[in-house]
Amino acid sequence: MLLNTVLKPVRAVAIVTALGVAAVHFADFGVRSAQAAQGPESVADLAEQLLDSVVNISTSQRVSNNRRTPRPRIPDGSPFQDFFDEFFGEREGEQAPRSRRVNSLGSGFVIDKEGVIVTNNHVIADADDIEINFADGSKLTAEVVGADPKTDIAVLRVKPVTPLTAVPFGDSETIRIGDWVMAIGNPFGLGGTVTTGIVSARGRDINSGPYDNFIQTDAAINRGNSGGPLFNQEGEVIGVNTAIISPTGGSIGIGFAVPSDLVKSVVEQLIEFGETRRGWLGVRIQPVTDDIAESLDMKEAMGALVAGIIKGGPVDDGSIQPGDVIIRFDGQDVEDMRDLPRIVAESPVGKEVEVVIIRKGKEETISVTLGRLEDGEQLIAQAQQTDEPETATVLGMELAELDDALREKYELSENVEGVVIVNVEEESSAAEKRIVAGDVIVEVAQEAVKSPQEVSDRVKELKDDGRRNALLMIANTIGELRFVTVPMR
Repeated sequence: MLLNTVLKPVRAVAIVTALGVAAVHFADFGVRSAQAAQGPESVADLAEQLLDSVVNISTSQRVSNNRRTPRPRIPDGSPFQDFFDEFFGEREGEQAPRSRRVNSLGSGFVIDKEGVIVTNNHVIADADDIEINFADGSKLTAEVVGADPKTDIAVLRVKPVTPLTAVPFGDSETIRIGDWVMAIGNPFGLGGTVTTGIVSARGRDINSGPYDNFIQTDAAINRGNSGGPLFNQEGEVIGVNTAIISPTGGSIGIGFAVPSDLVKSVVEQLIEFGETRRGWLGVRIQPVTDDIAESLDMKEAMGALVAGIIKGGPVDDGSIQPGDVIIRFDGQDVEDMRDLPRIVAESPVGKEVEVVIIRKGKEETISVTLGRLEDGEQLIAQAQQTDEPETATVLGMELAELDDALREKYELSENVEGVVIVNVEEESSAAEKRIVAGDVIVEVAQEAVKSPQEVSDRVKELKDDGRRNALLMIANTIGELRFVTVPMR
């Protein structure tokens, strides 16, 4: 994946990072500063140990070409009619299908001497044939064990005659900004190429997927390096080179690697199951802004605000509720909203975990048994296809349960919750009060409502009590609130 200056993804481009493994840890800062400016004296010994573990991956794919070649017009009855028909593949107005073979190159690395190889998903996606080229010149055909587009990781398998040179995964959590790293890959199809650099940043989110947590490096990375390893100074893989930012397609020193701690769990699942099996909490979340934190009496804006609960999900039993803020999950702090999906996904399906939440200003600990994300995605898709939002007509207003589609239709802010008004009858009491479609009923007579039925029931109670007006709290599209009294005629 290559990213332009606007972070536009492109297939079959990778990151190369360099690790000067020969760097020495100096106790004296002055000595360290002087030598760090020059970098490691040499990474030759380390590169020699690792070159055989890195492979070049060549893929081919046959794609159809539906473009029709214009057929020259010839006079009726021409003796060359048959020749033109045969050349252009047309018989009775039909043109013969055409196809062409597309080749691409990438990189990968061996993690098991028996023939298990890791690379990027985008390197092998939709490929008809995958060939692995080793440093000694030998070639083997590979099969796909499993692939995960969400992290852009794929696992391949070959059948070697002799054991291969394998490399271990390292701990990406221990890598520090400024540490030397080394990358080996196949830039522009040139073959095994070594580059070195440092870790420029950690925890980068480049909006390429739901679990972005990239290691950024300044090592040279170019087309064909996708799927190659990023090594630490001990020769351990601490990242898989995946993307670069570049206005030209070449390296400008901004590359990204998927951290090994995330890669390891994905690879283990792909080898065992041929697919991923991620944990699932079953909540819709949004960021905790400074305004939200202040309204919830939180000292700082942190965690993930629960905006909704997925029906049929693990916490559809009321254990977690909309409005809760998740600040800790299974012993890990949730500093930002985007931390939660990654932490949950890395947790085993069926595991019972403790979730620390803030509910109405108080901290609580909830025990939750995780479901499986892939099952949850199917559940959500089925619900979207089969479930019709609940509706009702009350006081001249047609009401509907607020879902993602209606939120998008009326451009409602994420902090708006309640029952959405989809139509207002002309000359009704609601119309006289300037209530319009897209407004959201938050409360009826100072009681929160979440469904059209709740609004209907509450209005009926008011009528039974002899009330003449219904006090509604209404939110507009950006969440601004106002009270409106609507006569109950």
